[in-house]
Amino acid sequence: MTLAPNPLLSPSGLPYAVPDYAAIRPEHYVPAFHAGFEEQRAEIRAITDNPSTPTFANTVEALERSGELLDRAAHAFYTVSSADATAQIQEVDEQLAPLMAAHQDAILLDGALYARVAHVHAQLEDADLSPEQRRLVERRHREMTLAGAALDDEAKARLTALNQRLSTLSTVFEKNLLADTNDLAVIVDDPAQLDGLSAGELSAAARAASERGLEGRYLLTLPLFTGHPALASLRDRDTRRRVLQASRARGARGNAHDNRAVLAEIAALRAERAALLGAQTHAAAVTADETAGSPERVEALLRELAAPAARNAAAERDARQRFVDATEPIPYTLEAHDWAYVTERLRTAEHDIDTAALRPWFEAERVLRDGVFAAAGRLYGLTFAERPDLPSYHPDARTFEVFEEDGTPLGLYVLDLYTRDSKRGGAWMNPIVSQSALRGTRPVVANNLNVAKPADGEPTLLTLDEVTTLFHEFGHALHGLFSDVTYPHFSGTNVFRDFVEFPSQVNEMWILWPEILGSYARHHETGEPLPDDLVERLRATETFDQGFATSEYLAAAWLDQALHGLRPGETIDDVAAFEARALADIGLDSSVVPTRYSSAYFAHVFSGGYSAGYYSYIWSEVLDADTVEWFRENGGLTRENGERFRRRLLAVGGAKDPLEAYRDFRGRDADIAPLLTRRGLDA
Repeated sequence: MTLAPNPLLSPSGLPYAVPDYAAIRPEHYVPAFHAGFEEQRAEIRAITDNPSTPTFANTVEALERSGELLDRAAHAFYTVSSADATAQIQEVDEQLAPLMAAHQDAILLDGALYARVAHVHAQLEDADLSPEQRRLVERRHREMTLAGAALDDEAKARLTALNQRLSTLSTVFEKNLLADTNDLAVIVDDPAQLDGLSAGELSAAARAASERGLEGRYLLTLPLFTGHPALASLRDRDTRRRVLQASRARGARGNAHDNRAVLAEIAALRAERAALLGAQTHAAAVTADETAGSPERVEALLRELAAPAARNAAAERDARQRFVDATEPIPYTLEAHDWAYVTERLRTAEHDIDTAALRPWFEAERVLRDGVFAAAGRLYGLTFAERPDLPSYHPDARTFEVFEEDGTPLGLYVLDLYTRDSKRGGAWMNPIVSQSALRGTRPVVANNLNVAKPADGEPTLLTLDEVTTLFHEFGHALHGLFSDVTYPHFSGTNVFRDFVEFPSQVNEMWILWPEILGSYARHHETGEPLPDDLVERLRATETFDQGFATSEYLAAAWLDQALHGLRPGETIDDVAAFEARALADIGLDSSVVPTRYSSAYFAHVFSGGYSAGYYSYIWSEVLDADTVEWFRENGGLTRENGERFRRRLLAVGGAKDPLEAYRDFRGRDADIAPLLTRRGLDA
């Protein structure tokens, strides 16, 4: 029997070099990674063995050229491991995690390579290089220095061991969370207990149950964050309690999927690694190479915002309790699982708006084409054509070719909208192929969401939050699609972590702009637009419930800082007690406003790339709110404005200091005032 060749070992012959997922099998990944490791090791040896004086071309650019095979395999695999993590893919992931960490360390900690990079860096002032080349030298030198390239051999050995262990633990954390999230999905037998859900939501719950063999029952799957969209609609208080309790229990039940010991070890090892690298804490090590610069600056911003946010949340709590006392036949004391439901009833009473009732106006296909794509067309001149002929990693993942205004092909956009048991929670963007003039590659980017899938033939109706998420993630996609750099190190979203959310948060802002909203917000049955008076009421309530929203986010951001503010030797023996102390310290320890993520299911920081960086959303929002003010001041959603934003910010990726790029776009540094106004914190 002749085995078919491994499709990952050679460049894809498909358009845009998109991986041939129709031919790739799980057993192809490990051999491709090993071949990639071997090839890049040989490429690095060729650099370090070069007897010539180190130059940009023979050292730094040569380093950029290395690792193409490994990058190809890694982009293909990690797209699948997050979006369709079957048992076989999870086994591969666990096997690869320490190998990948060791390989990356072997390059970052290579003393001979570091010496050559340092030599080029030392000659930088007199070098005849382009601005992007200069930045590449600076970044490579700084990243290797911060990674520990200057350490002695004993310290490097310990650092490598720490990194391998941490990579394994992160994979275990994500695997545990996925399993426990699936196990804790709430099963409901009596549809009366789901009173308040729409027909589409009931259909999705029935479908989810059926896919698990629970015919005639209903299944409410859990999102990544603490809350659940259904909590705003469910009239049965006990069902609301069950849903929130299930969500908050994930990873902390004392079963095989308990993440508490895992996260405690991760935090302790990160603290040890930080000390090895000369930093006081992991948070200090991370922020040293972000726009924030230090954990003290992060703490200052979070504390500045926490006090007014907590004050607003307390006022909102009192208002909701008064509403319960006045309207419920049998009043009850407001609890966390009641907040979303009572909030929507109060919003309806005070502003005649029921956000759950807006879903018929947010049909997913129309939101995508006449909202998300239309906004990109208005601002940037883009057009989109679906490409069902191109293979994807899952039947639900749809591929679109993206064109410039003049018809020039730009890249591919993949949308994977629906939730499934093999997909990790939350929503994200990832590159499948990164743009690089050096490598001659054009961008292929993917967006993943976790929207419940209705029965066949029924429309997918989104909540306003899901509409926001789709616009947000597409902002990340645009960042990847518009990348116009030479070196892959700077491609797309390869920017500082506390800057990466800025473009995506700007893209959210077009949701309620009249020219965009009027296009996509139309009733899926009648085609009627969302009534003008309702739109005005929506705009008038933009700060409604912002005390809660800001507090739950800030609580998670502060918890992340506390978890990564440990010193070497400090440990977390009781996760719940640690969380309670941290939240009390910043005044966000409210029983009715739980943190958006608790430690045991805080995937952003324990299995994602946001450790000590979850603050980046609010940090970036300072820039985003200020940018939206610029658009308002300069005529709104025009092609001229879109082109300025694209060329001066999105296209440069990491090839320019992000704050310098922002000043180039805005003409000055960002002002925090628009953010305070947006979140109702300026009173």
